[in-house]
Amino acid sequence: QNMTMDFETARFNMVEQQIRTWEVLDANVLEACSKVHRERFVPDAYRQLAFSDTAIELGHGQAMMQPKIEARLLQALDVRRADRVLEIGTGSGYLTALLASLAAHVTSIEIFDDLSARAKHNLRNANIGNVALHVGNAVDGWSTAEPYDVIVVTGSSPERRALIEQQLSLNGRMFIVVGNAPVMEALLITRIAKDSWSVESLFETELAPLIGAECKPEFQF
Repeated sequence: QNMTMDFETARFNMVEQQIRTWEVLDANVLEACSKVHRERFVPDAYRQLAFSDTAIELGHGQAMMQPKIEARLLQALDVRRADRVLEIGTGSGYLTALLASLAAHVTSIEIFDDLSARAKHNLRNANIGNVALHVGNAVDGWSTAEPYDVIVVTGSSPERRALIEQQLSLNGRMFIVVGNAPVMEALLITRIAKDSWSVESLFETELAPLIGAECKPEFQF
């Protein structure tokens, strides 16, 4: 009983102290963050850190983003009830769950099959059904259900990824972190015409590279 209460208090504090103070005021996003139980998506060993302002290790060099970053990217993407979403990098399935609670459907791709299996388990436990999980490499997108209204790339890339941007619907929005450590830029990319995209810089952050998108060394010695 006390454990549950602690999680409820911690979740409330996460929303009030981390998310709202980072200029996330969108009611739908705040509701999703209050409703989806983050502690159920965190590896057992880190459950006590579920609501802390920190990235949480998932294995394979992957991590859950800080809650405020997840909330801020959701607000920027302005996910709507009819949207079809592509998530590249399922991770724990937590962001997948947030997206699914806001959108019509989420297709989520994970390169590591054990992470995908754990995410599937987490999502099932949370009674979230409007998701399709696939194991594969989506470094250049995932074309089976394109175009997508929203695309979220949960790993960073040294530069923008044109092949993924091509999978956006007209007026579709994409979140990606671009650049090299330690300074990377979170971008909101919107497809404004068939061959035209607008780019808005959201904030600076650091994110592990998308597998396959890492900087290739320029010289071989």
